[in-house]
Amino acid sequence: MRDAVLASLAVAALFAGAACARGAAESNPSGPVVASCVNPALPPELLDGKVQAPAKPLGVVVATGSGVTLRLAVANDEATREKGLMCVLRLKPQHGMIFVFDQVANWEFWMKDTLAPLDMVWVGDDGTIEDVAANVPASTLSTSDDAVARRRGYGRFVIELAAGEAQTDGLKRGVRLKLPPLSTSSHY
Repeated sequence: MRDAVLASLAVAALFAGAACARGAAESNPSGPVVASCVNPALPPELLDGKVQAPAKPLGVVVATGSGVTLRLAVANDEATREKGLMCVLRLKPQHGMIFVFDQVANWEFWMKDTLAPLDMVWVGDDGTIEDVAANVPASTLSTSDDAVARRRGYGRFVIELAAGEAQTDGLKRGVRLKLPPLSTSSHY
């Protein structure tokens, strides 16, 4: 009997993890917005649902272009870039995160504990979109490291948005975005 209960709990945990990974794709305003492992500095305005405001949220900047206005939390240091949008289940439309690097280069992202599918947009120094990775698959908290999605692109900035957002907003290679001045040493 005890083994049957443990097996049932294990199956329930697997389904719960899969449901977490699908969270961003489904519009469920009453469901959770983040998992407990989320970056506590993420500004609530990015998230599609209610969360407690952090004492010191990340700065948010506006990027425009292609007839769209994006509101993006700034990840401009190693610790913030590493945490990124991990454990976020749902983002508001036209909200996301911009990762700021010191130089234009090929940057690879490993989507560990990224519970929502995302679009990734690599942007050059002048704001021109260089690469787009659409619908990068989500992982779960139990996804093995070798099965976690990786994406690489060329640019100085990388923007992450909810999956499907890049196409909806007309964000494709060659489109130029107007970005505020961004650096790895500034506070936003």
